[in-house]
Amino acid sequence: MKLMTALVNVALNLSINMDNTQRQYEAERNKIVAKRANDRLELLLQKRKELQENQDEIENMMNAIFKGVFVHRYRDSIAEIRAICIEEIGVWMKLYSDAFLNDSYLKYVGWTMHDKQGEVRLKCLTALQGLYYNRELNARLELFTSRFKDRIVSMTLDKEYDVAVQAIKLLTLVLNSTDEVLTPEDCESVYHLVYSAHRPVAIAAGEFLFKKLFSQREPEEEGAPKRRGRQSPNANLIKTTVFFFLESELHEHAAYLVDSLWECGAELLKDWECMISLLLDDPLPGEEALTERQETALIEIMLCTVRQAAECHPPVGRGTGKRVMTAKEKKTQMDDRTRMTELFAVALPPLLAKYAVDAEKVTNLLQLPQFFDLEIYTTGRLEKHLESLLRQIREIVEKHTDTEVLEVCSKTYHALCNEEFTIFNRVDIARSQLLDELVDKFNRLLEDFLQEGEDADEDDAYQVLSTLKRITAFHNAHDLSGWDLFTSNFKLLNTGIENGDMPEQIVIHSLQCTHYVILWHLAKSSEGSSRKDDLVTLRKQMRAFCMMCQRYLTNVNTAVKEQAFTILCDLLLIFSHQMVSGGREHLDSLVYSPEDSLQSELLSFILNHVFIDQDDDTNSTDGQQDDEAVKIEALHKRRNLLAAYCKLIIYCVVEMRTGADIFKQYMRLFNEMLSELGHGFDRSSSAFCGIKELARRFSLTFGLDQVKTRDAIAMLHKDGIEFAFKDPSPQGEGGPPLNLAFLDILSEFSSKLMRQDKRTVHMYLERFMTFQMALQREDCWLPLISYRNSLQAGGDDDTMSVMSGYSSRGSSIRSKKTKPPVESSSSEVWQQSMQTPVMLPSPHLTSTAMRDPKRGRDDSFMGVYPLPHDQQQPHQHPQHHQQTPQHHQTPMDYKYAYPSVAFLSRRGTGLMEEDEEPIVEDVMMSSEGRMDDLNEGMDFDTMDIDLPPSKNRRERSELKPDYFDPASIMDESVSSIYNV
Repeated sequence: MKLMTALVNVALNLSINMDNTQRQYEAERNKIVAKRANDRLELLLQKRKELQENQDEIENMMNAIFKGVFVHRYRDSIAEIRAICIEEIGVWMKLYSDAFLNDSYLKYVGWTMHDKQGEVRLKCLTALQGLYYNRELNARLELFTSRFKDRIVSMTLDKEYDVAVQAIKLLTLVLNSTDEVLTPEDCESVYHLVYSAHRPVAIAAGEFLFKKLFSQREPEEEGAPKRRGRQSPNANLIKTTVFFFLESELHEHAAYLVDSLWECGAELLKDWECMISLLLDDPLPGEEALTERQETALIEIMLCTVRQAAECHPPVGRGTGKRVMTAKEKKTQMDDRTRMTELFAVALPPLLAKYAVDAEKVTNLLQLPQFFDLEIYTTGRLEKHLESLLRQIREIVEKHTDTEVLEVCSKTYHALCNEEFTIFNRVDIARSQLLDELVDKFNRLLEDFLQEGEDADEDDAYQVLSTLKRITAFHNAHDLSGWDLFTSNFKLLNTGIENGDMPEQIVIHSLQCTHYVILWHLAKSSEGSSRKDDLVTLRKQMRAFCMMCQRYLTNVNTAVKEQAFTILCDLLLIFSHQMVSGGREHLDSLVYSPEDSLQSELLSFILNHVFIDQDDDTNSTDGQQDDEAVKIEALHKRRNLLAAYCKLIIYCVVEMRTGADIFKQYMRLFNEMLSELGHGFDRSSSAFCGIKELARRFSLTFGLDQVKTRDAIAMLHKDGIEFAFKDPSPQGEGGPPLNLAFLDILSEFSSKLMRQDKRTVHMYLERFMTFQMALQREDCWLPLISYRNSLQAGGDDDTMSVMSGYSSRGSSIRSKKTKPPVESSSSEVWQQSMQTPVMLPSPHLTSTAMRDPKRGRDDSFMGVYPLPHDQQQPHQHPQHHQQTPQHHQTPMDYKYAYPSVAFLSRRGTGLMEEDEEPIVEDVMMSSEGRMDDLNEGMDFDTMDIDLPPSKNRRERSELKPDYFDPASIMDESVSSIYNV
């Protein structure tokens, strides 16, 4: 292929020289006779003749290489060779577009976009990008674009992320060339990828979205002052961003959208002045005002842009970690923080005043000060705006009881109370005044509430609860040790135990607030400056609170029990024997080990509240038992409870033997599932796929050191094989064992076996198999087939990929072709099986020649891939069936052993019709848009070089190999059809 590229360069130079010579000749001939130099004309004619001869010779060489090498090797069994072929043909079309950029050569790139290997598909896309980048070539690509556009769009969902990225970039180039090619449906399939968790895919989709929706800007008049705020050119683009975000029905993650558009549209997204104007200013005459929903979306997007500019890293779930920023990026970050502080320090108080009653808007707006450069308040003389901000936050705390709003207010106070800045005193005084009022109010209300007892009305309970919510939210981020909150909360909890009629939410928040009191005391004691009396007090409070939580484990309310259990597990873990490590021996008196009774109650709680059927979970109310979202939330809650208890087992806080009870529950559920599903259960069911996914994750825990885990993996396979064949088939003799499906799960661990161990495990597997099992191809035997394939040496190459793909689709293939059993007596088959193993290693296709099919194979191999008797090749000789059983051999027919070769030996049909190429296998996540009759209207001449037809046929016959090559036969039949 590199030689062909060099010849293309030579041919291109010859073409340029011929054009120059022809122009010189025409210029000389057009001169008047007196000034015409006949000698020069003769030299130019001679030079043109020599160049023409050289070009003809080069064209013949290129013709021979293309037809003799490329046409066969672009569908080679080795992916690297296929990738080289596509990469080089892309270079030819780019360098010498006049000769190679036509449908006769583009079709090979289009076909190969269906290759089963990602690296080959990637080369197709990069080759096309080089062509679409040059707008002068777009006219020649119109027919190719119309035929293969759907395939390119579907490749944006490719399972290989690199391929998906390049597919999106290619569609962006197509979009630049013309807006008419891509339909709205095509664009929408790319739009939603801006929410992808894979950042390169999202960035590419963001660039596509930006060019499609935001490339059209209003032109600014020359000499006119720059428009700002609501009148700026970005105003409509920001509205378009809001509309797009709201119309994305499947996604509600503004941070992902902002991150996707950040690299190409940072200037637009950082126009905070325009966003503030859209929220605060009145609409212009004739302009439609934003709705409540649109304002909420704009505030959320604005918060995400501020966070992105201040933190300079992608949102959670999309980045691999913080990277080291360059000096330029650091300067940009500092400039952005300064500008956003100057803008929002002035605009935030009016925004909070306008949306004070809207909890969702206020929650987002109050997060903005966390990204401020607080020094600007002093250097910019913005103290009055700080006072206004503190007043607004105080009013919001007094108005709202929503936990999320109160927590964000607490975090905002915490961000502003930074001792490094001069504004600390102002903020600390405001915070202390607010907390003083809250604690005094809580103590007063609590005393009245406890005195009234059963006579307390709902208003009194609401007042106590709302005040307790505010104190708990602030205690999470601020040290309230100066206020004695433990005594009042413990008194409230004790009253709830004695009377049993305490409202649920009051108990839950009181437990949480007391938990914070204990943790803040421990944090102060860990510093080493605490007195001995403080440690004694903390020890008493901690143990008394643990006993209180233990008593609440038997509460009638499930939510209260779950809160007490979670807090109790956290405290036991924090105050375990490990707290004295790291030079904290002075805390030894605080170590607390749970008694046997407490351990028993914790285990009973897990067994009674976690390992239950989802339908038995009565936590959901208002008839929402069938609501999928409620079920998922309940499942997450049970997982968190189990995780909290498992931490106690891992860190030896409770007895290790309690872990056996947890595993018993898993075994019970697994056995129940197997008994319900039986031997013929659906392997594609969600339950089975969940177990298989769990096995895959378990296999990852073994790491990459195969030598270190060799014994453990081998023992895992040994026990797994014994388990799979332990119980006989309920159907009697001839049916699959009861636990055969376990081999499908066990195959997830085959990649962890060393190559030599795979052969050993395979031999061990054959000890449990009968000969009839090796011949089975029904769906119920697919786990055995899949597991055997995973143990084959060299199972990662292309040949094994084709074989395994053939096996896994057995049911679909059998629906197309009925395979009667091979006519061979049982005695013959048994004698053959004694000579040859049940399954031989799969032969490999070579990249130079197909193996001669006349060379026979043992029937034992054909027993694994039996040939239909009515479809055997006519060139098989009958004398093979007349041999003795000891030497009986059947000719190996590659078109049944290898689906890829089977295609090459079919009749000569168009490659883009019903029968696809052997490499044409759609591996996309979305299998829609199969290509039907794509060759209609395309020019399928094999070469575009002007050579006599007879010479073309002569060269083809000269290039025909002496051996049987299905690829060459296929190419001849295809070429004969195309040249009709």
